[in-house]
Amino acid sequence: MTTTTERQTGELGGDPTTPGEWIDRARRVAGILAGDAAQRDRDGKAPYREVELLKDSGLVTLLGPAEHGGGGETWTTALRVCREVSKADGSVGQLLGYHYLWSWATRFFGTEEQIARDEERYTRNRYFYGGAINPRDKDIVATDEGDALRLNGGKSFASGSLVSDLTCLTCALEDGSRLFVIVDSKSPGLVYNHDWDNMGQRLTESGSITATDLIVPWNDAIGDAEKKSTPMVYGSLSLLTLQLVMTNLYLGIAEGAMESAAEYTRTKTRPWPYGGDDKDAATDEWYILEAYGEFRSKLWAAEALIERVDERLSGLLHGPREAVTMEMRGETAVRVSAAKQRIIRDGLDVCTRIFEVMGARSTSAAYGFDRFWRNLRTHSLHDPVAYKAREVGRYTLLGELPQPSFYT
Repeated sequence: MTTTTERQTGELGGDPTTPGEWIDRARRVAGILAGDAAQRDRDGKAPYREVELLKDSGLVTLLGPAEHGGGGETWTTALRVCREVSKADGSVGQLLGYHYLWSWATRFFGTEEQIARDEERYTRNRYFYGGAINPRDKDIVATDEGDALRLNGGKSFASGSLVSDLTCLTCALEDGSRLFVIVDSKSPGLVYNHDWDNMGQRLTESGSITATDLIVPWNDAIGDAEKKSTPMVYGSLSLLTLQLVMTNLYLGIAEGAMESAAEYTRTKTRPWPYGGDDKDAATDEWYILEAYGEFRSKLWAAEALIERVDERLSGLLHGPREAVTMEMRGETAVRVSAAKQRIIRDGLDVCTRIFEVMGARSTSAAYGFDRFWRNLRTHSLHDPVAYKAREVGRYTLLGELPQPSFYT
């Protein structure tokens, strides 16, 4: 049987040229993904076809330089596109958002020569990025062998790496200095352990990897010119970008849950006949109308906050790298924390309560409506949301800006 994501994507047409056209393209891709989202969630197969859809649609090169065939778009558009795709499939939305993050890695950490090289390579070839950088793992050990590095060790949560063309890794030399490298995802010595078996985000292929005598040329160590690096505050924006990708992912999942539930309520939910004020349709039920009013109000409020933060961070990401200061970073970081903790709480509420307004029959596995909650609940445990609230609290009470860390 041919699945929805195997269909031809030629009807999508040529690549978009404006932000609105890119967002419309994302909606059309989401429409394709939505057709069999529940079935693909149940099957849990590696998302090779889904990644091909992202490539065929042109979404993977949205941030790529226009001179190399990319969209030349801003992060404001990229985050909105990630959100639109996440409405249909949180796993694919995560992979796309992470791809955007890692496609920007050379800008975060690299030299001007590396930026020019890597952006042309991935854009012209429509390469897809995965990554494994979990800072709570032991570092992959990098041994300096002259012109190359020999990597040995492992990383958990290598999201998307199995189905990607390029993988971003962090490792450390014997003196403790950390390196950021980009490797071919099919490199000899890079082994995928196929141990991703979580209740949500099932199609992200976020299992662990092991590097065994993986050889990487020194010039693929991003930011290192003649084995020396010059860190900039700009590089620490990578952590904020990751957090904001997550934030838009969560909003997309919650919006997708509400939209799916609303369609079910309009077409399948039956009114309750024992209230003394019998209704002709579920859409006349006061408690159902009130619930959807709460859902919509919460998500509109979250969207307004998130879009303001998207624009703020996008301005820093597209500005001069050397111009970013710790204060500019900190003022953005606290707002990212506020937006993330807000959508996690409100998004989980929406994904849980939709069943109250759909009714008992909506719990059928055929619909798979539980995937929205499972996806949001799973990924929102990435780092404790309580620490995000604390950062906002310290800013509010003490005027303290969040300091850079691997999670802020």
